[in-house]
Amino acid sequence: MSTTICQVMGFLVSSLGVAGCIVSTAMDSWSTQDLYDNPVTAVFQYQGLWRSCVRQSSGFTECRPYFTILGLPAMFQAVRALMIVGIVLGILGLLVCIFALKCIRIGTMEDSAKANMTLTSGIMFIIAGLCAITGVSVFANMLVTNFWMSTANMYQGMQNVQNRYTFGSALFVGWVAGGLALVGGILMCLACRGLIPEETRYKAVSYNASGRNISYRTGPYKVASGYEPEAKARKGAGYEEAARSEDGRRSYPSKYDYV
Repeated sequence: MSTTICQVMGFLVSSLGVAGCIVSTAMDSWSTQDLYDNPVTAVFQYQGLWRSCVRQSSGFTECRPYFTILGLPAMFQAVRALMIVGIVLGILGLLVCIFALKCIRIGTMEDSAKANMTLTSGIMFIIAGLCAITGVSVFANMLVTNFWMSTANMYQGMQNVQNRYTFGSALFVGWVAGGLALVGGILMCLACRGLIPEETRYKAVSYNASGRNISYRTGPYKVASGYEPEAKARKGAGYEEAARSEDGRRSYPSKYDYV
């Protein structure tokens, strides 16, 4: 797979993932009323991150937003924060990725700069996907816990039991969107390797001669044994046996006696 195709595919998949995160966050069907014990009802309730809605059998739907965040559970607010962070990082990653596309030339931007921007956008997409998946999973865990608590109270014979809620369609949209953003970020990180110039990958050291017009001539080399030159040099008169001096000591030639 070429670098351009990998980069474009990562951009498209990440765009779908970020769009899915936005749609999932704005949807009102994060949790829907369980109709297992009462399939025929005049009122159907479902809730989202920002408001709760009631739909009547006549088709009329009324939604009421959460006017305050003080009365909401801490985990509910954490889910909101995770989804918002994921959306913000995803949008920033898309902006960076547009300028980092190899098929788009902006001035004299080098491939190394595009590689760094591609890696940055890929990391942003990965974090955005993880935030979306984590937020949806935390909300799903809250639903499972409340569902089984309501079921236990129902079997104990308690009459005043709150409605049970199950998974809404927004949860599945959020899981798929987070997975797409994660896959798109991985593709962008893989495309970054193909954008790195070759000279920055393998750095070789070249040795050049200091002079411009220097020619080297190769020829046979004579290897001496180390004894012949010395033997020839010792054939001079300086190496003859020196005469004894009058006091009986041998006198040696000085360095000026060599010819």
